[in-house]
Amino acid sequence: MKTKILLANPRGFCAGVERAIDIVERALKKFGPPIYVRHEVVHNKNVVEDLRSKGVIFVDELDEVPDGKKVIFSAHGVSEKVENEAKIRNLMFLDATCPLVTKVHSEVIRHGRAGRDIILIGHEGHPEVEGTLGRHDNKSGTKIYLVQDESDALKLTVDDPNNLAYVTQTTLSLDDTAEIISILKNRFPNLYLPKSKDICYATQNRQDAVKQIALEVEILIVIGSTNSSNSNRLKELAERCNIESMLIDNVGDIDWHYISKFDSIGITAGASAPESTVQDVIKSLENKFDTSSEELGVNNETIYFKLPPELR
Repeated sequence: MKTKILLANPRGFCAGVERAIDIVERALKKFGPPIYVRHEVVHNKNVVEDLRSKGVIFVDELDEVPDGKKVIFSAHGVSEKVENEAKIRNLMFLDATCPLVTKVHSEVIRHGRAGRDIILIGHEGHPEVEGTLGRHDNKSGTKIYLVQDESDALKLTVDDPNNLAYVTQTTLSLDDTAEIISILKNRFPNLYLPKSKDICYATQNRQDAVKQIALEVEILIVIGSTNSSNSNRLKELAERCNIESMLIDNVGDIDWHYISKFDSIGITAGASAPESTVQDVIKSLENKFDTSSEELGVNNETIYFKLPPELR
């Protein structure tokens, strides 16, 4: 019996990732290398290595950027302190922050100005979370609390339970955040809710596609890097749907002996994984198992984010 291979839709690059990569590519063409990027522009090993080969230098902090050089902020966003440091040093910077992350930054600033304390649901140490925490103005007299899981939500102590709002990291799972939010609503009935969900549309669409493909296959290959939050959420979601899953950067990471045990294989890709890697994996699977792949569902995403004025 031939192995069945199904491809999830939508998968791969989201509009925010496409915009961030496009900003770096266009900056290289307009200004020439080297172009500095603070942190990985997106969390994908293959994308980062490709850009590095073209003259991009990735740094952890701005003090690694020489005076007079151009620097780009990653799609995950930066704190106000980092942005101010770039201005003080007169660095020419381009902001590749995903507009959906910028929306969360704006919410934090707005709540602070309104005198509300803020709960940020997210993973400690993730660049997006660090940037969002860094958008809170301590001079506003308000506080910001980080809640990572249900246990944190149950233990959280706040100064004013009646003057509290929450925001979330954009790349989390709706399933994961639902219980955390439920706990917070029960504990703080007057909790101020976002006007629209902070979870990114692409994150949710890819998770919905995994739920669908999990009904059809025995194992899901998730193409994405280990430091990609949304890719890890896809892997975890597949396992919650009672199928096996593996997270890989490229074809070289596939355990062929293990995967040969399955008669049906699904493939998806995190929002920062390029379609070229997906196609490499598909080709290898089709050659290995002498079969062909089928698309499951369609990609109806049409969202586009404008580039910064300097690059249009």
